[in-house]
Amino acid sequence: MFVKICGITSEEDALLAIAMGADAVGFVFAPSSRQVAAGLVRDIVRRLPPEVMTVGVFRDESPQRVVEVVNTVGLRAAQLHGHETVEHTRLVRSKVPFVIKGFPAGDPALDRADDFGADAILIDSHAPGSGEVFDWSLAEGAPINRRVILAGGLTPDNVAEAIELVRPWGVDVSTGVETTPGHKNALKVREFVRNAKAAAPHRYRGDDEERPFDWQEDDY
Repeated sequence: MFVKICGITSEEDALLAIAMGADAVGFVFAPSSRQVAAGLVRDIVRRLPPEVMTVGVFRDESPQRVVEVVNTVGLRAAQLHGHETVEHTRLVRSKVPFVIKGFPAGDPALDRADDFGADAILIDSHAPGSGEVFDWSLAEGAPINRRVILAGGLTPDNVAEAIELVRPWGVDVSTGVETTPGHKNALKVREFVRNAKAAAPHRYRGDDEERPFDWQEDDY
């Protein structure tokens, strides 16, 4: 089970997430209480183990800007969390190793999610970053031949139930493991990662696909 801790704002929290077993850490470049500067993220990324996926989160940013930030900072992936078009997403994917495309739960665009050419589809609530839980049954509209990451209101207490119902490839959390916005809680991070990994099904969406990074386990 792929676990991403998003909304990282400090080196301390990045190292905490990794120490607790997270596979990826996310840095928000879009307007948010967790927004971080590219220079700070560059310094943090340089100190992280190479096997960790580092993700830049953008919303309705130009493809050129996304590519510039990802490659200049040294990130391994871009997460597009706005109203990006198919062309926008595909352009970014042509210049970035791994792309996650976010959709609100129940979005009609999920019917053509394959057209975007992203490596993974992230399904979130209608208010990303709010910590709001949505009806997980709405995630059933995601394509079965893509990696699906579930986000939106996940916590250490409900992540196992969410995984059981949706059977995603991965889960993404920010608010649910924080003490205050942008500051992670060590106990919550540990419990979230542990509960998510323990709940991982033997089969999940995207199981037969080639895995692009060696940080992914072979025995989900």
